[in-house]
Amino acid sequence: MKEYVFLVSEDDEGERVDKYLALILPSLSRSYIQKQIDDGLLTINSVVKKSNYRLKSDDEIKLQVPDSVEPDIKPQNIPLDIVYEDEDVCIVNKPQGMVVHPSAGHYEDTLVNALLYHLNGRLSGINGVLRPGIVHRIDKDTSGLLIICKNDFSHGKIAAQLKEHSANRIYHAIVHGVLKDDEGTIDTYIERNPLDRKKMCVSNSGKRAITHYKVLERFKDYTYIELKLETGRTHQIRVHMSHIGHPLMGDPVYMPRKEPIHCAGQMLHAKSIGFVSPSKNEYIEFDSDLPDHFKKALEYLRNKK
Repeated sequence: MKEYVFLVSEDDEGERVDKYLALILPSLSRSYIQKQIDDGLLTINSVVKKSNYRLKSDDEIKLQVPDSVEPDIKPQNIPLDIVYEDEDVCIVNKPQGMVVHPSAGHYEDTLVNALLYHLNGRLSGINGVLRPGIVHRIDKDTSGLLIICKNDFSHGKIAAQLKEHSANRIYHAIVHGVLKDDEGTIDTYIERNPLDRKKMCVSNSGKRAITHYKVLERFKDYTYIELKLETGRTHQIRVHMSHIGHPLMGDPVYMPRKEPIHCAGQMLHAKSIGFVSPSKNEYIEFDSDLPDHFKKALEYLRNKK
């Protein structure tokens, strides 16, 4: 049983306890938190309370969460595009549509299942059995390059570079509308959307997120751009581009209206990645071709000019 303890500040006075906990524990859904509260696992100042309790300044919250039982993840012989491999890492070019790691109700056909087969289980264990080797991730419908760590030493080294923003991550995307400036920077805070737990949003709190973009080609109603991540928040590029009025082509979540052009999912590709090799201590960088669905979208837009 894991216990979370929080002391309520004046700014959060009057907030429902279940909503408060859902905001500061983004890994837990509000419905899951409510279930734990219904089971008597929440106390305020050592007294069991219900989900609708309104917080007071200096309240001490204690929430107990049962330890999760993680299933055994089976290796699967799923084809992988491994562009590089050494004793510490491998670089995988993930196809669009592949989920990176297993989750509740989805324990097969993920990148992790394929990695366990192709690498014979030689993966870092820091993130547990559900996410072996996974030091960063991209969305199911985003294609492109991922660093996979084969041991805990390399995992720690790569994670530090990602945290320090020294790893070089370049994405290509097609967005709605015509960007006027040739390049720019989006610098905001991002947090989980309090109205929809499956989405993220720009807010006045949360974690700082910085995205740099550069225009590669303009079309009548779309723009082909390159993006460089300075930080790596969940859905960062998708949220940032939607925030400035240029959502990704084909984005099913952050596109405010129906996509006028048929396309195979969101047009976002992790094209390049560079980092210092954990054991060789030298900078290495990898680039990938645009996938076919992305090339077809560009060809279609060029023909419409």
